[in-house]
Amino acid sequence: MIETDFPLLSLIIVIPLLGAVLAGSIRNIDISKQIAFFIALFTLLLTIFALLLFDADKSEFQLVERHPWIPILNIEYLVGVDGISVLFLPMTAIVTIITMLASWNAISHSSRFHFALLLALEGISIGIYCALDTVLFFLFWELTLPPFFFLIGLWGIGSQRRSAAMKYTLFMLAGGVTLLLAIIVLATNHATQAGGQIPNDLSFSLPVLLTTPLPHDLQTLVFLLLLFGFAVKSPLVPLHTWLPTVAMEGPAHVVAILVGLKLGVYGILRFTMPLAPVAAVEFSWVLSVIGAFTLIYGALIALQQTNLRRLLAYASISHVGLVMVGIASLNMQGFQGAVFQLINFTFVASSLMLIAGFIQHRFGSTEAVHLGGLAKVMPKLTCFYFLFMLASIGVPGTSGFPAELLMIVGALGAHSVLGVAALSGAILGAAYMLSFTRKTFFGPIVHNYVNQAIDLQPREIILLLIPALLILWFGLYPDYILNINQVSSEAWLSRLITKTP
Repeated sequence: MIETDFPLLSLIIVIPLLGAVLAGSIRNIDISKQIAFFIALFTLLLTIFALLLFDADKSEFQLVERHPWIPILNIEYLVGVDGISVLFLPMTAIVTIITMLASWNAISHSSRFHFALLLALEGISIGIYCALDTVLFFLFWELTLPPFFFLIGLWGIGSQRRSAAMKYTLFMLAGGVTLLLAIIVLATNHATQAGGQIPNDLSFSLPVLLTTPLPHDLQTLVFLLLLFGFAVKSPLVPLHTWLPTVAMEGPAHVVAILVGLKLGVYGILRFTMPLAPVAAVEFSWVLSVIGAFTLIYGALIALQQTNLRRLLAYASISHVGLVMVGIASLNMQGFQGAVFQLINFTFVASSLMLIAGFIQHRFGSTEAVHLGGLAKVMPKLTCFYFLFMLASIGVPGTSGFPAELLMIVGALGAHSVLGVAALSGAILGAAYMLSFTRKTFFGPIVHNYVNQAIDLQPREIILLLIPALLILWFGLYPDYILNINQVSSEAWLSRLITKTP
């Protein structure tokens, strides 16, 4: 680990949290919103600075900060980033900014609390990406629940929004139980390997646990516990039912964060696979089956949808399945494609959900039967939608193409059946997106209120322009992302290969 004396990562985590307190305590609503926005913008600048300081030629954790937290249990405040996690910091900041802009005039009550929650969620999410102590990671993981609960329950658009918030929370709590159990097993195993003194020999440090031998039976237990806990959040079938519910009942900009920041899949990459490498290789076929089933199931269900928000929810589930197929390939192409796709989620999936929110705000519905002919009256929205839709199905020139190509090549290199599943998912993805697009954006205008639709406003154009430029940049120059995580990806993959029984 490469430690630093300047607490840059801590600032990136703490500033949004302090900003949330400040924005929530100011009486003037306009000033409160402006403060929240500028704090989010300042946080983005700090994350870009961290990215510039990062040395992509080193696989070690960098910008590491270490401080005692609960000494009696050897729990530390330990944060750091590597090539796998460092890009998620600015992406999280970007998603926060565009969701703030998307909800700027859409929140009619308790807006100070709303923007404070968005800032708090930003700091907590960045903490998840930076945490290198498993207890610290679990703390941030569980702290995401209150902001999402209130954001969905208080500002949702559906009549069942409170039930949706409760359903999401209960699902996440169930997954959290298995995560905590796995963390305790890992810590006590370290104590056993180090001499058996509890609590003196306990360790919750991820770098330490990565070097601690883990018996085969415990590897299987830890792998399954972690996989279940992270699969709930990802989500993977059959633990996915909360996402379509939240997509229909929750506010679009909050759902955009959920489909954009795939924290569950990141947890599988960061903890599940490296901490139990032998079990990960042995059960790679399980990951392959779950991923392929999630990919095809999500795509087939999306084909049947008549509501854009629900379609995007199942599309997100299907894309997670493809990412799992890439991870289960256990080769460089599949892994880098999976990481690339996770980065894509932050601006492709979230932007599509925001557009669905704009349509909902204008027409009161995202059902295909209530729309039709949108391209004639909303050309600006249509242009952005088409770009994000093409990136979602992996058209060349967009960021979705190199990500999907790498995962498909990785799947074909691992097993022909996996490759066929990945190709089938890509074809089905194009089918449901193009089919729904034809129904809603083209054809005759059958409802008079569609003629009265207002196209994108300047603020909405600006917030969509940011991810649009990133899609084109990463699509035309994918080496930027691949070069940053290449060395760390090689180290991640070599750990699994060298631990193969």
